[in-house]
Amino acid sequence: MTKLSSIMIPGLGGVTAICGLAYALPTMQYQAQIAANNERIAAQAIAQAEATEAEAAAAALSLDAIKVAAEAGAFVSGAPAPQTAGFGLGRDALPVEIAAWDIDVRPDGAGLPAGSGDVWTGEEVFVEKCAMCHGDFGEAVGRWPVLAGGHNTLSDEDPVKTIGSYWPYLSTVYDYINRAMPFGMAQSLTNDEVYAITAYLLYVNDLVDDDFELSNDNFLEVRLPNEPNFYMDDRATTEYPIFAGDVCMTDCKDSVTITMRATVLDVTPDDGSEGGEEAAEEEPAETEEASVEPVKEHDPEYAFLNIQGDPAYGEYLSGDCTSCHQLSGSASNIPSILGWPRETFMLAMHDFKIGMRENQAMEMMASRLSYEEIAALAAYFESLE
Repeated sequence: MTKLSSIMIPGLGGVTAICGLAYALPTMQYQAQIAANNERIAAQAIAQAEATEAEAAAAALSLDAIKVAAEAGAFVSGAPAPQTAGFGLGRDALPVEIAAWDIDVRPDGAGLPAGSGDVWTGEEVFVEKCAMCHGDFGEAVGRWPVLAGGHNTLSDEDPVKTIGSYWPYLSTVYDYINRAMPFGMAQSLTNDEVYAITAYLLYVNDLVDDDFELSNDNFLEVRLPNEPNFYMDDRATTEYPIFAGDVCMTDCKDSVTITMRATVLDVTPDDGSEGGEEAAEEEPAETEEASVEPVKEHDPEYAFLNIQGDPAYGEYLSGDCTSCHQLSGSASNIPSILGWPRETFMLAMHDFKIGMRENQAMEMMASRLSYEEIAALAAYFESLE
């Protein structure tokens, strides 16, 4: 063996041993980690299985308890037995479940919880939990609801409906706050806080003094100003019977008696077509007289027809009339007053006077004249030829 061999062989052997050791140690550590992970995974699986079994057992016990409680509650409370009709879904609500939802407060005080709150405490709670939307004094921020003011504005074009100006009952204030406020945190207030906020809102509406304390004992003593303007819905007795009767389908309207045709009254301009002036000439004179006399004899409303007018006084009054109704009878599209029958004219003016006929100029003219003056004009116009 040469000298070089004696040096290299031991050196290579040492390097090989070191490399083998370096490889073996990490491998052993990795295998140990794998074993530990496997043990941890197995333990977790066992724990999860046990938890699932426990949850299933608890759910079964809870369902049994609910069934027992439902049966016991129905028996103790005297509630009716479950209905057999329907879809067979659900169950009767338990008293405790109903109580969780039954939180309304009514105008007669039903549902009002025990508690109290004063104006000063209410101001603190309101500023902290309500003012960011409604303002410190209920004046509102932006387009959030106004809670105070608005007195005597309900008849305005833009009324301000607030607790002090519009709301009928204080129970509405308490119930709304308790049920739905603050916005986004509904039903987070205590009973005393709701009483205090309600007292503060009464104060900013000038309904109580600053030392006022509201409680379930004096709650019904507070009356809001607009309460008298609310009343029970009486349409079932006042309106419904009117519209609930049998609908008439045949022979529903009384016969109509034609007292005078428009062309005869000379209030419809003659356009030259059939039914104009010629029709007026063809109308028998006795029809005109027959149509007026029954009215005059039987209806007190037409007693003015008995007034006998003075033609001379009528001529004196006729200036406003003849500015349109020319004495020549030649005004275009305006009825002629020449020889107008007295009673026909008086009936026409009466209809304008009471608004039965629509003509702005004639309604204004008739409203200014008394029936004595109308009779005088009628006598004058009848005398014209």
